Amino acid sequence: MKISTGDIASVIKKEIENYAADLNVSEVGSVIEVGDGIARIYGLRNVMANEMIEFEDGTLGIAFNLEEESVGAIILGDYLHIREGFRVKRLKRVLEVPVGPALIGRIVDPLGRPLDNKGEIKTSRTRPLEFKAPGIAKRQPVRVPLQTGIKAIDAMTPIGRGQRELIIGDRGTGKTAIALDAIINQKGTGVICVYVAIGQKASTVAQVMNTLEKHGAMAHTIIVMATASDPAPLLYIAPYAGTAMAEYFMYDENKDTLCVYDDLTKQANAYRQLSLLLRRPPGREAFPGDVFYLHSRLLERAAKLSDAMGGGSLTSLPIIETQEGEVSAYIPTNVISITDGQIYLVPDLFFAGVRHAVDVGISVSRVGGNAQIKAMKAVAGSLRLDLAAYRELEAFAQLGTELDKATQQQLDRGRRMVELLKQKQYQPMPEEEQVVSIFAGVNGSLDDVPIDRVRDFEKRLLEFLKSTQPEVLKDIKSLRKIADPDKLKEIITKFKGTF
Repeated sequence: MKISTGDIASVIKKEIENYAADLNVSEVGSVIEVGDGIARIYGLRNVMANEMIEFEDGTLGIAFNLEEESVGAIILGDYLHIREGFRVKRLKRVLEVPVGPALIGRIVDPLGRPLDNKGEIKTSRTRPLEFKAPGIAKRQPVRVPLQTGIKAIDAMTPIGRGQRELIIGDRGTGKTAIALDAIINQKGTGVICVYVAIGQKASTVAQVMNTLEKHGAMAHTIIVMATASDPAPLLYIAPYAGTAMAEYFMYDENKDTLCVYDDLTKQANAYRQLSLLLRRPPGREAFPGDVFYLHSRLLERAAKLSDAMGGGSLTSLPIIETQEGEVSAYIPTNVISITDGQIYLVPDLFFAGVRHAVDVGISVSRVGGNAQIKAMKAVAGSLRLDLAAYRELEAFAQLGTELDKATQQQLDRGRRMVELLKQKQYQPMPEEEQVVSIFAGVNGSLDDVPIDRVRDFEKRLLEFLKSTQPEVLKDIKSLRKIADPDKLKEIITKFKGTF
């Protein structure tokens, strides 16, 4: 049988055509050094910064340091099984996490894997961990309030949708409690909340979940958890993962979202650990030079999008833990300069029973009255100054000096306002009730009420309004202002006669 050269050529041609289809080409390197959550890899010449890589046992990592001879990678998972000589391949995509409505009500790790034994999360959508913050043209000013339900905050340091408000204070001063109150208060408002727990005990996160479930808030909340026992890389990426999950609702569903990072001090410490292990030069307090960029690129993603972009928003509540009230330390000053205001919590007030222990002198909101309803703006205008003046006078009065009548009056009102602003944990208050309560205080209706009966007066006044004058509260809620202040004064005076 004679075979022509044409036949041979066609067979060879066919084989060559199929060659590319059958061949699976992937760039592979090998581990030359492995340590606490990091690995040094030789051979991944074309790898990109922040690209996902996979070790031969299936563990994922990120290309972190791109050096001349090797690549410094951080390992996202258990690094104890990884050995020198392990093969590592490029995945040719930057690190991304699963997103979508399927995550609501779930507890996940920073890679989007479920931790709550409720089955797998069925979603095909993903978003990159790092995402460019929207530019000025894509934003609009922060004008819509994000009510926390806490009188001391909604009146004096109001938060708007799209704002970044830092919660700062020593350990055990009620920082997480404020964030949880804010999440609970979003029930029924359509705001999707993401709570990112960084470096906390798993038992503490379980308590947070139980609290949210008990108050019906898990129905609009995602918990992203990187516990104290997790390796440093997971603590480092956790806030970015939580933000990516919230961004899906902001960009794709045009919804309002709230992100709580609890707390960024532990993230900065994890990042310092990774940087030192990968031989990045240390700077102040041994943090790497780009630790400011670590938090700025995270918090810049908070925004109120323009109407053309859909009008969604992402509000950030980062938490920073101080040592002995040292707000001028490196990480606290960094985050203060990035955010649009801070709520500073003081141990002295906390232990004196003033909860929430907000220091009115140093706490500030740089959005201010723009993020308040007109009714609150009208009644809370002088509250901050009155309380700050009271704190000054209180220190002066402790010296035992004799005080004139006006000063004594100011002190008495200050004490009653402090009592009025106290609030039980996980009991956020609707805005219309807050307005009535503060209105009664600033207009002197409480001046002759004994201090120990101020909260009882407030409780019974609101019950009286709900039962006999419900339209007053309804008007404040719908009109967002006090339609007739004189009438409200009359009602309070009338109630006072029965109290």
